[in-house]
Amino acid sequence: MPSGTVAEGKSVDISEETKAYLRATALSLKGHDRRLFLARTVRWLGPGGQRQAERELGWNRVTIGKGLHELASGLRCVDAFSARGRRRAEEHLPHLLDDIRAVVDGQCQTDPTFHSQRVYSRLTAEQVRQQLVLRKGYQEAELPCAETIRRKLHQLDFHLRKVAKCRPKKRSRRPTPSSRG
Repeated sequence: MPSGTVAEGKSVDISEETKAYLRATALSLKGHDRRLFLARTVRWLGPGGQRQAERELGWNRVTIGKGLHELASGLRCVDAFSARGRRRAEEHLPHLLDDIRAVVDGQCQTDPTFHSQRVYSRLTAEQVRQQLVLRKGYQEAELPCAETIRRKLHQLDFHLRKVAKCRPKKRSRRPTPSSRG
């Protein structure tokens, strides 16, 4: 236990061993349980406990405040993990996929051997990006990078490959005069 007691208006002096214990315990917990542990520890520290925990233990005061609210109200705050992260390019630019499809459709070719139903594009992702600026009126800064455009092309079932011409098969097994050596 820490050296010192909580008195009116005084905070607790925490030994280095206790600090290490509190940090390790906080790191081992997640979410609601972690916030409750932080809040109980801050309450135990007394007045100024939030600042002391931030300064000496490296805990975030916003998280501590959320834990204190949960402890006082008895209600559990729901973490919105699904609302985090970067939004997709289609959410920023709602017509992007349609515009990519319009640019690439005229430059596509099916598999020359007809072994698959794949559609190959002659345009690279960087060229598609340039065409979106020139033909569809997008600004250079608002468009995603070429790698994102490449992924969107793949998502739309356009495969970026050099389109090779069909070569006729040689049906004759007889040696020709040019092949003799």
